[in-house]
Amino acid sequence: MSDFHAAWSLSRGRYLAELDGLNQEQLNWRLYPGCLSIAEAAIHVAGVEARFGSALEGVEIPADLVRVAQAATEGVVNDNPFPFTSDEMTPEFVLGVFQATKQLVEPALLDPTAARREVTMVSALGPVITGEGAMARLAFHPAYHQGQAYQLKNAPGFPA
Repeated sequence: MSDFHAAWSLSRGRYLAELDGLNQEQLNWRLYPGCLSIAEAAIHVAGVEARFGSALEGVEIPADLVRVAQAATEGVVNDNPFPFTSDEMTPEFVLGVFQATKQLVEPALLDPTAARREVTMVSALGPVITGEGAMARLAFHPAYHQGQAYQLKNAPGFPA
């Protein structure tokens, strides 16, 4: 196991634990207008995994993950509409997306070869990064949003 995989497994595992047991109303609740819901942030995290995993492996984004990959940026780092509606973002859908993106990204994190480290891609925020930079971001990204989910779950007005 690589250090990238160890860090990603820990942060992703804690993030998924934070989502565990949430119902659709809770996943799609907003603290204020314009705030990402827990579901939107989750699909965004999976979208980054889909984009980076595909780039690291040198493959096209699978057809069933194209909209998920769009969530890496759409409605999150720009003003475009988020690619999924709250009706679509059920607990089962969110967890299913994470299962699919795990299959795409985990091989690179388990074996961060020189070739994978040297790949270049555009990050979700816009700069061109290397595969090594992508793997570092993948390891950290779920933890960042885990903190957001925790805050939303503990905010006044969060559905019981």
